[in-house]
Amino acid sequence: MFCVVGVPCDPARHFYILYLRELRIAILCASLPRLALITDCYMHKITLNHNFSVIVCVLMLFSTSCLAQQTIAFWNGNKSASRQQYEAKVLDAALMATKEQYGDYRISQDDADLSTNAESAVFRTNRADVFVTVAGNPKLEHEEKIIVTHPLMQGLLGYRLLIVRDKALDRFAAIQTEEEFKRLRIGIPEGWADADLFRHNDYRVVEGGTYDEIFDRLANDKFDYIALGANEIETAFANRAAPYDMFSIEPTTLLYYPFALVFYVNPEKPALAQRLRDGLNAIDESGQAQRLFEQAAGNIVERLRLPQRTVFRLDNPMLPAEMKGYRSSLLEQQAQ
Repeated sequence: MFCVVGVPCDPARHFYILYLRELRIAILCASLPRLALITDCYMHKITLNHNFSVIVCVLMLFSTSCLAQQTIAFWNGNKSASRQQYEAKVLDAALMATKEQYGDYRISQDDADLSTNAESAVFRTNRADVFVTVAGNPKLEHEEKIIVTHPLMQGLLGYRLLIVRDKALDRFAAIQTEEEFKRLRIGIPEGWADADLFRHNDYRVVEGGTYDEIFDRLANDKFDYIALGANEIETAFANRAAPYDMFSIEPTTLLYYPFALVFYVNPEKPALAQRLRDGLNAIDESGQAQRLFEQAAGNIVERLRLPQRTVFRLDNPMLPAEMKGYRSSLLEQQAQ
Protein backbone atom coordinates (compact mmCIF):
# COMPACT_ATOMS: atom_id res chain seq x y z
CA MET A 1 0.00 0.00 0.00
CA PHE A 2 1.18 3.53 -0.83
CA CYS A 3 0.85 6.16 1.96
CA VAL A 4 2.28 9.63 2.28
CA VAL A 5 4.69 10.14 5.17
CA GLY A 6 3.06 12.24 7.93
CA VAL A 7 -0.49 11.71 6.64
CA PRO A 8 -2.90 9.17 8.19
CA CYS A 9 -3.07 6.18 5.88
CA ASP A 10 -6.54 5.55 4.43
CA PRO A 11 -6.43 2.35 2.32
CA ALA A 12 -9.59 3.17 0.36
CA ARG A 13 -8.40 6.68 -0.45
CA HIS A 14 -4.97 5.54 -1.62
CA PHE A 15 -6.40 2.72 -3.68
CA TYR A 16 -8.72 5.25 -5.34
CA ILE A 17 -5.72 7.47 -6.15
CA LEU A 18 -3.96 4.46 -7.66
CA TYR A 19 -7.09 3.67 -9.65
CA LEU A 20 -7.22 7.18 -11.11
CA ARG A 21 -3.51 7.02 -12.02
CA GLU A 22 -3.87 3.72 -13.81
CA LEU A 23 -7.07 4.86 -15.52
CA ARG A 24 -5.17 7.80 -16.99
CA ILE A 25 -2.38 5.53 -18.26
CA ALA A 26 -4.92 3.16 -19.81
CA ILE A 27 -6.61 6.01 -21.66
CA LEU A 28 -3.27 7.40 -22.88
CA CYS A 29 -2.23 3.97 -24.08
CA ALA A 30 -5.62 3.23 -25.65
CA SER A 31 -5.52 -0.08 -23.77
CA LEU A 32 -9.01 -1.56 -23.35
CA PRO A 33 -7.76 -4.74 -21.60
CA ARG A 34 -5.85 -2.61 -19.09
CA LEU A 35 -8.93 -0.41 -18.55
CA ALA A 36 -11.09 -3.44 -17.88
CA LEU A 37 -8.54 -4.87 -15.46
CA ILE A 38 -8.15 -1.77 -13.32
CA THR A 39 -11.91 -1.19 -13.23
CA ASP A 40 -12.47 -4.79 -12.14
CA CYS A 41 -9.80 -4.44 -9.45
CA TYR A 42 -11.37 -1.28 -8.05
CA MET A 43 -14.98 -2.42 -8.18
CA HIS A 44 -14.29 -5.70 -6.40
CA LYS A 45 -11.68 -4.57 -3.89
CA ILE A 46 -14.30 -4.39 -1.16
CA THR A 47 -14.65 -8.17 -1.25
CA LEU A 48 -11.00 -8.58 -0.22
CA ASN A 49 -8.82 -7.44 2.60
CA HIS A 50 -7.64 -3.97 1.51
CA ASN A 51 -3.95 -4.77 1.74
CA PHE A 52 -4.28 -7.98 -0.27
CA SER A 53 -6.47 -6.29 -2.88
CA VAL A 54 -4.01 -3.48 -3.44
CA ILE A 55 -1.01 -5.80 -3.73
CA VAL A 56 -2.70 -8.18 -6.20
CA CYS A 57 -4.04 -5.42 -8.41
CA VAL A 58 -0.77 -3.48 -8.49
CA LEU A 59 1.13 -6.61 -9.54
CA MET A 60 -1.40 -7.27 -12.29
CA LEU A 61 -1.20 -3.70 -13.51
CA PHE A 62 2.58 -3.74 -13.72
CA SER A 63 2.46 -7.04 -15.65
CA THR A 64 0.17 -5.52 -18.28
CA SER A 65 1.83 -2.12 -18.49
CA CYS A 66 1.74 -0.56 -21.91
CA LEU A 67 5.21 0.74 -21.19
CA ALA A 68 6.75 -2.72 -20.89
CA GLN A 69 9.66 -3.40 -23.23
CA GLN A 70 8.85 -5.71 -26.12
CA THR A 71 11.52 -8.19 -27.21
CA ILE A 72 11.44 -8.83 -30.96
CA ALA A 73 13.19 -11.92 -32.32
CA PHE A 74 14.72 -10.93 -35.67
CA TRP A 75 16.21 -13.64 -37.86
CA ASN A 76 18.76 -12.03 -40.21
CA GLY A 77 20.68 -14.95 -41.72
CA ASN A 78 21.05 -16.43 -45.23
CA LYS A 79 22.12 -13.14 -46.83
CA SER A 80 25.13 -10.93 -47.45
CA ALA A 81 26.66 -8.77 -44.73
CA SER A 82 25.59 -5.57 -46.52
CA ARG A 83 21.97 -6.69 -46.54
CA GLN A 84 22.14 -7.74 -42.90
CA GLN A 85 23.36 -4.31 -41.85
CA TYR A 86 20.82 -2.39 -43.92
CA GLU A 87 17.81 -4.51 -42.93
CA ALA A 88 18.69 -4.36 -39.23
CA LYS A 89 18.87 -0.56 -39.45
CA VAL A 90 15.50 -0.32 -41.20
CA LEU A 91 13.85 -2.54 -38.59
CA ASP A 92 15.30 -0.47 -35.76
CA ALA A 93 14.24 2.78 -37.42
CA ALA A 94 10.66 1.57 -37.97
CA LEU A 95 10.38 0.44 -34.35
CA MET A 96 11.91 3.64 -33.03
CA ALA A 97 9.49 5.73 -35.10
CA THR A 98 6.56 3.99 -33.38
CA LYS A 99 7.99 3.84 -29.87
CA GLU A 100 5.66 6.49 -28.48
CA GLN A 101 2.59 4.72 -29.84
CA TYR A 102 3.55 1.07 -29.26
CA GLY A 103 6.12 1.19 -26.47
CA ASP A 104 9.77 0.37 -25.94
CA TYR A 105 11.46 -2.57 -27.65
CA ARG A 106 14.58 -4.69 -27.75
CA ILE A 107 15.75 -6.51 -30.89
CA SER A 108 17.16 -9.99 -30.39
CA GLN A 109 19.04 -10.64 -33.63
CA ASP A 110 19.93 -14.10 -34.95
CA ASP A 111 22.39 -14.09 -37.89
CA ALA A 112 22.68 -17.87 -38.22
CA ASP A 113 22.38 -19.35 -41.71
CA LEU A 114 19.61 -21.94 -41.94
CA SER A 115 18.90 -24.85 -44.24
CA THR A 116 15.95 -24.61 -46.64
CA ASN A 117 13.75 -26.69 -44.33
CA ALA A 118 14.73 -24.70 -41.25
CA GLU A 119 14.06 -21.40 -43.02
CA SER A 120 10.60 -22.49 -44.15
CA ALA A 121 9.78 -23.45 -40.54
CA VAL A 122 11.17 -20.29 -38.94
CA PHE A 123 7.72 -19.23 -37.70
CA ARG A 124 6.39 -22.72 -36.93
CA THR A 125 9.34 -23.30 -34.63
CA ASN A 126 8.97 -19.83 -33.10
CA ARG A 127 12.57 -19.05 -33.99
CA ALA A 128 11.62 -15.56 -35.15
CA ASP A 129 8.96 -12.88 -34.91
CA VAL A 130 10.10 -11.20 -38.12
CA PHE A 131 12.65 -11.38 -40.91
CA VAL A 132 13.25 -9.80 -44.31
CA THR A 133 12.97 -11.82 -47.49
CA VAL A 134 11.90 -11.45 -51.11
CA ALA A 135 8.17 -11.05 -51.60
CA GLY A 136 6.75 -14.42 -52.63
CA ASN A 137 9.65 -16.49 -51.29
CA PRO A 138 8.69 -20.01 -52.47
CA LYS A 139 10.20 -21.60 -49.36
CA LEU A 140 7.37 -20.08 -47.33
CA GLU A 141 4.65 -20.43 -49.95
CA HIS A 142 2.66 -22.91 -47.87
CA GLU A 143 3.50 -21.40 -44.48
CA GLU A 144 1.33 -19.10 -42.43
CA LYS A 145 2.78 -15.59 -42.33
CA ILE A 146 1.91 -11.91 -42.50
CA ILE A 147 3.52 -10.02 -45.38
CA VAL A 148 4.15 -6.33 -44.82
CA THR A 149 3.89 -5.21 -48.44
CA HIS A 150 6.11 -2.16 -48.11
CA PRO A 151 9.17 -2.68 -50.36
CA LEU A 152 12.61 -2.00 -48.90
CA MET A 153 15.81 -0.87 -50.62
CA GLN A 154 13.85 0.72 -53.51
CA GLY A 155 13.81 -2.62 -55.31
CA LEU A 156 17.56 -2.50 -55.86
CA LEU A 157 17.91 -6.24 -55.30
CA GLY A 158 16.03 -6.79 -58.59
CA TYR A 159 18.81 -5.06 -60.53
CA ARG A 160 21.19 -7.96 -61.03
CA LEU A 161 24.78 -7.62 -62.14
CA LEU A 162 27.09 -10.44 -63.11
CA ILE A 163 30.36 -11.88 -61.83
CA VAL A 164 32.15 -13.78 -64.58
CA ARG A 165 35.53 -15.29 -65.31
CA ASP A 166 37.94 -12.75 -66.79
CA LYS A 167 38.48 -14.86 -69.90
CA ALA A 168 34.75 -14.68 -70.69
CA LEU A 169 34.44 -10.86 -70.66
CA ASP A 170 34.66 -10.50 -74.45
CA ARG A 171 31.98 -13.15 -74.90
CA PHE A 172 29.56 -11.26 -72.67
CA ALA A 173 30.32 -7.90 -74.29
CA ALA A 174 29.44 -9.33 -77.72
CA ILE A 175 25.94 -10.48 -76.71
CA GLN A 176 23.20 -8.49 -78.47
CA THR A 177 19.98 -10.41 -77.85
CA GLU A 178 18.19 -12.11 -74.98
CA GLU A 179 18.20 -15.36 -76.95
CA GLU A 180 22.00 -15.31 -77.02
CA PHE A 181 22.15 -14.55 -73.32
CA LYS A 182 19.84 -17.43 -72.42
CA ARG A 183 22.32 -19.89 -73.88
CA LEU A 184 24.67 -19.15 -70.99
CA ARG A 185 24.41 -20.95 -67.65
CA ILE A 186 23.64 -19.08 -64.42
CA GLY A 187 24.88 -20.53 -61.14
CA ILE A 188 22.59 -20.16 -58.11
CA PRO A 189 23.16 -21.54 -54.59
CA GLU A 190 20.75 -24.24 -53.52
CA GLY A 191 17.50 -22.92 -52.09
CA TRP A 192 17.79 -19.35 -53.35
CA ALA A 193 14.40 -17.90 -54.28
CA ASP A 194 15.44 -16.65 -57.71
CA ALA A 195 16.29 -20.11 -59.09
CA ASP A 196 12.65 -20.77 -59.97
CA LEU A 197 12.32 -17.23 -61.31
CA PHE A 198 15.11 -17.77 -63.83
CA ARG A 199 13.67 -21.15 -64.82
CA HIS A 200 10.28 -19.51 -65.37
CA ASN A 201 11.99 -17.15 -67.81
CA ASP A 202 13.68 -20.05 -69.67
CA TYR A 203 17.20 -19.41 -68.42
CA ARG A 204 19.66 -22.28 -68.00
CA VAL A 205 19.92 -22.66 -64.23
CA VAL A 206 22.64 -24.68 -62.47
CA GLU A 207 21.49 -24.83 -58.85
CA GLY A 208 23.63 -26.31 -56.12
CA GLY A 209 26.06 -25.75 -53.31
CA THR A 210 26.07 -22.91 -50.82
CA TYR A 211 26.85 -19.24 -51.22
CA ASP A 212 30.34 -19.91 -49.82
CA GLU A 213 30.90 -22.55 -52.51
CA ILE A 214 29.49 -20.65 -55.47
CA PHE A 215 32.79 -19.01 -56.47
CA ASP A 216 34.66 -22.31 -56.41
CA ARG A 217 32.02 -23.68 -58.76
CA LEU A 218 32.34 -20.70 -61.09
CA ALA A 219 36.13 -21.09 -61.10
CA ASN A 220 35.70 -24.75 -62.06
CA ASP A 221 33.48 -23.85 -65.03
CA LYS A 222 30.31 -25.39 -63.60
CA PHE A 223 28.41 -22.44 -65.08
CA ASP A 224 29.11 -19.13 -66.82
CA TYR A 225 28.09 -16.40 -64.40
CA ILE A 226 26.65 -15.46 -61.02
CA ALA A 227 23.95 -12.77 -60.79
CA LEU A 228 23.77 -10.70 -57.59
CA GLY A 229 21.82 -7.62 -56.58
CA ALA A 230 23.44 -4.29 -57.37
CA ASN A 231 23.23 -3.48 -53.65
CA GLU A 232 25.50 -6.37 -52.68
CA ILE A 233 27.69 -7.22 -55.65
CA GLU A 234 30.60 -4.93 -54.74
CA THR A 235 30.88 -6.29 -51.21
CA ALA A 236 30.49 -9.87 -52.46
CA PHE A 237 33.16 -9.32 -55.08
CA ALA A 238 35.64 -7.75 -52.64
CA ASN A 239 35.11 -10.37 -49.92
CA ARG A 240 34.58 -13.53 -51.96
CA ALA A 241 35.54 -13.18 -55.64
CA ALA A 242 38.61 -10.92 -55.66
CA PRO A 243 40.91 -13.37 -53.82
CA TYR A 244 40.61 -15.78 -56.79
CA ASP A 245 42.24 -13.17 -59.06
CA MET A 246 40.28 -14.52 -62.04
CA PHE A 247 36.85 -12.85 -61.85
CA SER A 248 35.36 -9.47 -62.79
CA ILE A 249 32.07 -7.64 -62.38
CA GLU A 250 30.83 -7.75 -65.98
CA PRO A 251 30.50 -4.09 -67.13
CA THR A 252 27.90 -4.20 -69.94
CA THR A 253 24.89 -6.24 -68.78
CA LEU A 254 21.99 -5.69 -66.38
CA LEU A 255 19.23 -8.16 -65.59
CA TYR A 256 16.07 -6.62 -64.15
CA TYR A 257 13.02 -8.13 -62.50
CA PRO A 258 10.63 -6.78 -59.83
CA PHE A 259 12.15 -8.31 -56.70
CA ALA A 260 10.92 -6.59 -53.57
CA LEU A 261 12.42 -7.10 -50.15
CA VAL A 262 9.69 -7.09 -47.50
CA PHE A 263 9.14 -7.99 -43.86
CA TYR A 264 7.58 -11.39 -43.17
CA VAL A 265 6.00 -11.47 -39.71
CA ASN A 266 5.03 -14.40 -37.49
CA PRO A 267 1.27 -15.00 -38.01
CA GLU A 268 0.79 -14.83 -34.25
CA LYS A 269 2.16 -11.26 -34.19
CA PRO A 270 -0.40 -9.11 -36.06
CA ALA A 271 0.28 -6.13 -33.78
CA LEU A 272 3.97 -6.24 -34.77
CA ALA A 273 3.00 -6.31 -38.47
CA GLN A 274 0.84 -3.22 -38.01
CA ARG A 275 3.60 -1.51 -36.06
CA LEU A 276 6.00 -2.12 -38.94
CA ARG A 277 3.51 -0.76 -41.47
CA ASP A 278 3.11 2.38 -39.40
CA GLY A 279 6.86 2.67 -38.79
CA LEU A 280 7.83 2.22 -42.44
CA ASN A 281 5.32 4.86 -43.50
CA ALA A 282 6.70 7.18 -40.82
CA ILE A 283 10.34 6.83 -41.89
CA ASP A 284 9.32 7.30 -45.53
CA GLU A 285 7.59 10.56 -44.65
CA SER A 286 10.47 11.80 -42.50
CA GLY A 287 13.08 11.03 -45.14
CA GLN A 288 14.90 8.58 -42.89
CA ALA A 289 14.24 5.65 -45.24
CA GLN A 290 15.93 7.55 -48.08
CA ARG A 291 18.89 8.40 -45.86
CA LEU A 292 19.31 4.74 -44.86
CA PHE A 293 19.19 3.74 -48.52
CA GLU A 294 21.82 6.32 -49.44
CA GLN A 295 24.05 5.19 -46.56
CA ALA A 296 23.82 1.61 -47.80
CA ALA A 297 23.98 2.24 -51.55
CA GLY A 298 25.68 5.60 -51.97
CA ASN A 299 25.88 6.70 -55.61
CA ILE A 300 25.46 3.14 -56.80
CA VAL A 301 23.48 4.01 -59.93
CA GLU A 302 26.31 6.15 -61.27
CA ARG A 303 29.12 4.07 -59.81
CA LEU A 304 27.98 0.86 -61.49
CA ARG A 305 26.77 2.66 -64.61
CA LEU A 306 23.35 1.07 -64.43
CA PRO A 307 21.65 3.26 -67.07
CA GLN A 308 24.40 2.58 -69.61
CA ARG A 309 24.06 -1.21 -69.52
CA THR A 310 22.20 -3.54 -71.88
CA VAL A 311 19.06 -4.56 -70.00
CA PHE A 312 17.35 -7.94 -70.14
CA ARG A 313 14.00 -7.91 -68.34
CA LEU A 314 12.49 -10.94 -66.64
CA ASP A 315 9.02 -11.64 -65.30
CA ASN A 316 8.62 -12.46 -61.60
CA PRO A 317 5.75 -14.95 -61.10
CA MET A 318 6.47 -15.23 -57.36
CA LEU A 319 5.13 -11.82 -56.37
CA PRO A 320 2.13 -12.18 -54.03
CA ALA A 321 -1.22 -11.10 -55.42
CA GLU A 322 -1.23 -7.81 -53.54
CA MET A 323 2.12 -6.86 -55.14
CA LYS A 324 1.58 -8.03 -58.72
CA GLY A 325 1.86 -4.52 -60.08
CA TYR A 326 5.05 -3.69 -58.20
CA ARG A 327 7.91 -2.10 -60.14
CA SER A 328 11.03 -0.47 -58.77
CA SER A 329 11.08 3.30 -59.23
CA LEU A 330 14.86 3.47 -58.97
CA LEU A 331 15.45 3.28 -62.72
CA GLU A 332 12.03 3.88 -64.15
CA GLN A 333 13.31 4.02 -67.70
CA GLN A 334 15.02 0.65 -67.32
CA ALA A 335 12.12 -1.20 -65.69
CA GLN A 336 9.40 -0.36 -68.21
